[in-house]
Amino acid sequence: MVPPSADGIGQTDLARLDAHVIQASEYDEIPKITDTMMARAVPGSGHDIARRGRGRPKSEAPKRQVTLRLDGDVIAAMRASGQGWQARANAVLRERFKA
Repeated sequence: MVPPSADGIGQTDLARLDAHVIQASEYDEIPKITDTMMARAVPGSGHDIARRGRGRPKSEAPKRQVTLRLDGDVIAAMRASGQGWQARANAVLRERFKA
C-alpha cells in the first residue's frame, strides 16, 4: 500500500488487493473451527445481530450525571480505593438515604 501523504489522504490501493491471488499457505492463518466452537454456535443469518444495534442495552433505571462539589481529601480517598470507586460511592449514598 502506498504510504499516506498530505495530498493522498483517502486514496487506497484497491487495484493491488483485487489482483492478489490467495495462496494455500495463507489459509494456515485462519483458526481451525473446533467442536467446542460449533457447540456454542447459534444458527441464523446474522440479521438479528445487525438489527440489535451498537453498545449496551438501554437500562430500565439509567444513571444521571450531576455536578457535586466535594472536598479534595474525600475525592482522593475515594479514588485511592481503586477501580470502581464511583459505583461504591453510589452504593454508600444509596444505603445512607434509603431510610
